[in-house]
Amino acid sequence: MQKLKLGLPKGSLQEATIKVFEKAGFKIYVSGRSYFPTIDDAEIEPVLLRAQEMSRYVEEKALDCGITGADWVLENGSKVVSLADLVYAKQSAVKVRWVLAVPEKSSIKTVKDLQGKKIATEIVHVTKKYLKKNNVKAEVEFSWGATEAKVADGLVDAVVELTETGSSLRAHKLRIVATICESTTQFITNNESLKDPWKKAKMEQIVMLLEGAIIASHMVGLKMNVEEKNFEEIREILPSLKEPTISALSREDWIAVETVIEEGTARILIPQLKKAGAQGIVEYPLNKVIY
Repeated sequence: MQKLKLGLPKGSLQEATIKVFEKAGFKIYVSGRSYFPTIDDAEIEPVLLRAQEMSRYVEEKALDCGITGADWVLENGSKVVSLADLVYAKQSAVKVRWVLAVPEKSSIKTVKDLQGKKIATEIVHVTKKYLKKNNVKAEVEFSWGATEAKVADGLVDAVVELTETGSSLRAHKLRIVATICESTTQFITNNESLKDPWKKAKMEQIVMLLEGAIIASHMVGLKMNVEEKNFEEIREILPSLKEPTISALSREDWIAVETVIEEGTARILIPQLKKAGAQGIVEYPLNKVIY
């Protein structure tokens, strides 16, 4: 039996990744400190690895594919292929950012002010490349953690740190000077695995199901009974992926209407639908939405 070697991220992305896989239909079980989870698909061989290392192992063909951040692909300079961006957040436009930050009272206002200064970060190579692009010479040291505390304690002049909203940086009394790069979670592979017809098909199947699960995480299904004379008014209220599904009811002049909507709009739409004559309104969760 052919096997697809799949790298799953250990650490901050681990729980979210396993949840998305489960919603996509794959049951994953992680045992204690084991780096080899079990999965209910005999064709997949999963391995837990730090996201920071994933792209290197995929590039070196130790793995066929893996899930990691685009930032770590950039940091490692890995030549891999991204099959999809997997945005776990409900707000599909959200991207995490690596930002250059300094203490609130620092005299540093722009990247140019970092000439001759010291910066701490996990993404050393990306930071050095950014400084070079801006013709700034500064010392960049690798930080194993507690990076924000280092600048607060005066051990370094600035940090390059990962953020979504900036709230953690503000809590540490830090001010963002610039965005170094943006990143999303990616499903990556190498060219050799991509050239294998079986592996390519298997990876595309996994990606399709993961993307369907992610889309479904912020959508719900709605179904209701509608008197035919009220259908056009109901139809105007309902947003839909395409058109609502309509089926006949045993009760004459009534139809069943079913559609998919954004979860956040349900609380607004349901009272409007009720007012327009819809009855027996049911809202239900979705596992996958495949376009």
